[in-house]
Amino acid sequence: MAEFPTDLRYLATHEWAKLEDGVVVVGISDHAQDALGDVVFVELPEIDSTCSAGDEVAVVESVKAASDIYAPVSGTVTEVNSNLEDSPELVNESPFADGWFFKITPDDPSAIDTLLSAADYQVVCEEEH
Repeated sequence: MAEFPTDLRYLATHEWAKLEDGVVVVGISDHAQDALGDVVFVELPEIDSTCSAGDEVAVVESVKAASDIYAPVSGTVTEVNSNLEDSPELVNESPFADGWFFKITPDDPSAIDTLLSAADYQVVCEEEH
């Protein structure tokens, strides 16, 4: 059974976002990593690159498929999880902690409030099955 932490916000494309100290941390959901299977490679965005909400900014590849990762908010990428370069399996093992992808300093921190709640995202996942 997939986990849906209530302190996170979600996109229908299966990214999660969390506002921490003015920065938005981004990863993929437990549901997404489970559907992908074993993650074998993650392509991370460039630090200091700017993005708009909905832009493709990273790629995750598994034994089954490659999937684009979308920016949940507009802003500037300030940090990437370089641990994923050598240990992409962290996405499977710890999608909400060690397996985060990148951090964005948002143009508008309140934009995260427009994303899906855990309950709304859970409905999206149930409708896919």
